[in-house]
Amino acid sequence: MQATATQTVAPSPDFEAIKSKQNAAWSSGDYAIVGTTLQIVGEQLAEALDVRSGHAVLDVAAGNGNFTLAAARRWAEVTSTDYVPALLERGAERARADRLAVNFHFADAEDLPFTDGQFDMVASTYGVMFTPNQEKAAAEMLRVCRPGGRIGLANWTPEGFVGAIFKTIGRYIPPPQGVKSPALWGTRPHLEVLFGASAREIRVSEKDFVFRYRSPAHFMEIFRAYYGPIHKAFAALDAEKQASLHDDLMALIDQFNVATDGTMVVPSAYLEVVVERA
Repeated sequence: MQATATQTVAPSPDFEAIKSKQNAAWSSGDYAIVGTTLQIVGEQLAEALDVRSGHAVLDVAAGNGNFTLAAARRWAEVTSTDYVPALLERGAERARADRLAVNFHFADAEDLPFTDGQFDMVASTYGVMFTPNQEKAAAEMLRVCRPGGRIGLANWTPEGFVGAIFKTIGRYIPPPQGVKSPALWGTRPHLEVLFGASAREIRVSEKDFVFRYRSPAHFMEIFRAYYGPIHKAFAALDAEKQASLHDDLMALIDQFNVATDGTMVVPSAYLEVVVERA
C-alpha cells in the first residue's frame, strides 16, 4: 500500500494580535526623543515630492510628525495619522510650537478612515514599513491617493545600520511567524510588488541618515530607554541575554561608526521613494 504524503499548511498570521503587540512596543519608551532627530528626512522627502501650497497631504504612521511638519511648513493642508495616541500628541505639540495648522487623526495604516482619492500626496517616513500586513497598508496608501498624485516613502534598507539592528534583535526575539521583514520596504523589487501595478513610475534614491550621538554608549542609553523595539527587547530578556544583546549592538555600532574622536557618527542607508500614482 502506497503512503500518501501530507502537506502542512502554515497558519495565517494573526495580524490584529501582532498589531496590538507592536502598538505596545511603540507606546513604550518615548519614540519622540529619537524621532525628532530624524527631522531632516521629512524635509528631504517633502522636497522630493515637490509639496506645494494647497496640496492635500496625508502622513501615514507619522510618529511625532517629521514629514507632517515639513509639509505644513510648505503651506500644504496636512492630515497627520498614527495609531499611537501619545505620538500624535507629541506631533501636535510641535505643530503648536511652530504655529502650523495640522489635522491630527488617530488611524490604523492598514485601514485608513478616508475616502478614495482624497489626497494629492500620501507619505510615510520610517512608519508604514513596520505594518504587519504590508500589502494591505500599501493598498490603503494607493486607495486614498488620487490618480496622478504621489506617494512618498523613507524606508530603512536591509543592509544598512538600522536593518542590521533589527537582524540583531531578531536573533534574540524572533519576529512573528509569517510576517515579512519591514526592511523589504527598503528594496526596489518589493516596492514594485507593492506599488508597481498602480504606478506610472517609481523613483528610488539611496540616501544615508547619519546618527550623531555623544558616544556609542550615549546612543545605547537613548535607544534602550526610548526606542520602543529595543526597549521592549531588553525588557523581554533575562540579565545574561540583555548583556549579550548590549554587547552585540555595541559591536554593530563599532562596525558602522566613522568617528575617531570618541563620538558616534553612523550613516544608515535608506531608500527615498516617490511613486507616481497611475
